Amino acid sequence: MLNTIRISLLALLCAGAAQAEDRTGQTIRLGVDPTYPPLEYKQPDGSLTGFGIEITEAICAELRANCVWVESNWDGIIPSLQARKFDVIASSMTITEKRAEQIAFSDKYSNAPSRLVARKGSGLEPTAASLRGKRIGVQQGSSQENFARAVWMPEGVEIVSYQTQDQIYADLISGRLDASLQASIQASEGFLKKPDGAGFEFAGPDMNDPAYFGIGSGYGFRKDDAALREDWNRAFAAIRADGTYRKINDKYFDFDVYGD
Repeated sequence: MLNTIRISLLALLCAGAAQAEDRTGQTIRLGVDPTYPPLEYKQPDGSLTGFGIEITEAICAELRANCVWVESNWDGIIPSLQARKFDVIASSMTITEKRAEQIAFSDKYSNAPSRLVARKGSGLEPTAASLRGKRIGVQQGSSQENFARAVWMPEGVEIVSYQTQDQIYADLISGRLDASLQASIQASEGFLKKPDGAGFEFAGPDMNDPAYFGIGSGYGFRKDDAALREDWNRAFAAIRADGTYRKINDKYFDFDVYGD
């Protein structure tokens, strides 16, 4: 199925900037968990910001739609979409086969491997043998949680799930966790480059198993909203083609977050 997804993504990107349907005035509700800097998070004044927020708003501008943000906890974001509390999951969700059984995905809009973070000098590696007997923090409902519970936990690794990534880092700093597993972009920009992350580092290599970590992040749609998903894809292709995506990318990162 992942090969089918890859072929679909390439075909849609090759279509380039085919114009999306004009949805002027239509309200599109966007589900987001704003606890994941630098992708989606809140400013001190409570306003939403981040790479994912700006990319989404650029897509909305291309569609000429009235987009409204609806906050959701990560572990309830798919059920909330299905319950029609919002129309699009716009919160950096990894495209995986398991999730694709429940919802439909857009083209990918970013891609970053998962990485283990631990205290500097820990010597830990992202393997069950290295982590046996250790406490590893993961966010509830994440692809990292699915991987850790399926692969590491049966081998004696203690997996601790949290509602937000900030809670994980707080317990990592306090010593209640030995390491955390999350997307590398979030770890680098949201923790390691900040003062609180000064004593920590990536532990071991990238983790790219597509069975758990998918092929990138995409927007989530109800399966019966095919027309909206297709328009969203065309609008995304347009902002890739006209340089808007690159401009936003360069505001947040010194590398191409879209990936291969």
